[in-house]
Amino acid sequence: MTFGKTQLELKVGIFVFIGLIILVVFILSIGGLKTWSSGYRINVNFGFVNGIKVGAPVRFAGVDVGEVKRVKLELVPEENRSIVCLEVWLRSNIRIPPDSTVWVNTLGLLGEKYVEIMPGKDYANSLKNNQILTGIDPLPIHAIFNRAESIMHNLDDGLSQIRNKEGSLGKLIYDDKVYNELEALVTDVRKNPWKLFFRTKEKK
Repeated sequence: MTFGKTQLELKVGIFVFIGLIILVVFILSIGGLKTWSSGYRINVNFGFVNGIKVGAPVRFAGVDVGEVKRVKLELVPEENRSIVCLEVWLRSNIRIPPDSTVWVNTLGLLGEKYVEIMPGKDYANSLKNNQILTGIDPLPIHAIFNRAESIMHNLDDGLSQIRNKEGSLGKLIYDDKVYNELEALVTDVRKNPWKLFFRTKEKK
């Protein structure tokens, strides 16, 4: 009786162990972890990353090739400033030229942030493990709003000049004399198109 009970417990234990292994493999697959893949890591330095997080995708020429493994702040004493260092994992078959362009991109207006790498041409000196690439800082939202506000302000100034009959466009719209002169010129050119190619001799 005891032998049968021990055998049953052994079978249940083996079943539970196999179930745990399947569960771990499933969790790793869902999480997109690269536990079973070989690869290498490079560092990408930015001055500003606009909220990118660990686990963010890394794309090379628009294709997913890795992910961000670590985000850390580092002080550069000689330049008296801080930089953001992204530790990026890449698949082993991906070669990154050192003259590649890197920036933080966004899927949609308010979507997921990821690292975009546009390939360079210097494949002969492709980056090795732990080498550094400098990225282009994304434009902060407040800077975008400031530029939009500046454009709107300039547009308002231009419209105000037109309403006040100032500038070439304002005079053309509101000044009958300028309009009549332009209309006469167009009419003359239609009747005598050769004047576009030959200058009339000035009277002495």
